[in-house]
Amino acid sequence: MEKRAIIEIFGQLRKALSAFTQNEEWPGYESGLTEDEFQSFQRLINKEIQINPWFTKENCIKALNGIIHLTEKESLEKFSNGYKFTSKPKTIALIMAGNLPFVGFHDLLCVLITGNKALCKLSSSDTRIPMKLIEWMYEWNPDLKEYIRISLGPIKAYDAVIATGSNSSIAQFETYFGHVPHLFRKNRTSVAILDGSETNEELSLLSSDCFDFFGMGCRNVSKLFLPAGFNLNRIFENFLDQAYLIQHHKYGNNYDYNRTVYLMNQIPFLDNNVFMLKEDEGLHAPLSVIYYEFYENKSDVLKRIDELQEELQAVVGHGFIPFGKAQAPDITDFADGVDTCAWLNSLSWQEGSSVQKV
Repeated sequence: MEKRAIIEIFGQLRKALSAFTQNEEWPGYESGLTEDEFQSFQRLINKEIQINPWFTKENCIKALNGIIHLTEKESLEKFSNGYKFTSKPKTIALIMAGNLPFVGFHDLLCVLITGNKALCKLSSSDTRIPMKLIEWMYEWNPDLKEYIRISLGPIKAYDAVIATGSNSSIAQFETYFGHVPHLFRKNRTSVAILDGSETNEELSLLSSDCFDFFGMGCRNVSKLFLPAGFNLNRIFENFLDQAYLIQHHKYGNNYDYNRTVYLMNQIPFLDNNVFMLKEDEGLHAPLSVIYYEFYENKSDVLKRIDELQEELQAVVGHGFIPFGKAQAPDITDFADGVDTCAWLNSLSWQEGSSVQKV
């Protein structure tokens, strides 16, 4: 396939998803979807909510809007021009996470935009939405069936691997895929650095950075670095938009559990009956909890951040990612700070070498 054809497919996907996220009723054939396809996708989203309660309709729409953002034609063309489009495609196995809807889309985009082929191993927590979008792409251009394959069993016949999972998964990744070129991604989290000059509006936006997708993404802020003397009531006062969280039974169960653990162990924390603030030097706060830590000198925090690069996905604050944008990455915001497309371009195989099989 030519790069132009791939960009056109992403453009069609963007148009279809835009029509879906902006309309309750089928807007017409200009959306690129038939009425039956539009309504079928609505039913799929509603079914997803029942199967995986973490994938609420609102969160599915947020994720789809993220894909829309990544596939803007001008940005995609400019982005793709920075990389080589190979004439000898290789098969890249994509072991995708399932914490957010179609969280592996950016990896799929990178593989295709560099001319390679994707062998997708979808998470059991997130199969239906990715498969439906890929089905649409097949319909728009049947040649894509040679470039995107979905593995329903053990993956076989691949040249390299991009795998995302928990820290405990890394050892398994090494065992099964360490013999081929690979990118392995483990648990990361994000932090915010406040300087005390933040407006109430900025703090309200920060609440989205913390709790979009229930705070389950690696780009969600789970730790706040606060200047000494910062009034913690400002956090509670400006996070009121997140009050709906406690009505979600799975989030509520996590809140009740963590609160009970803290109470039984006499661990100090602050609480507003929706989430908890806990002073802690750690980074990875449990669901429904935000860690915070006071600092005297910002330079000390910046040094600490530099030392923690292997554990951090994003940093929010003045001079960093703007408030409210942690879960709205641009196409150039690569996971773990590794340029996926440059890595794909750097892969080299001897001509005629056979693919690896497991």
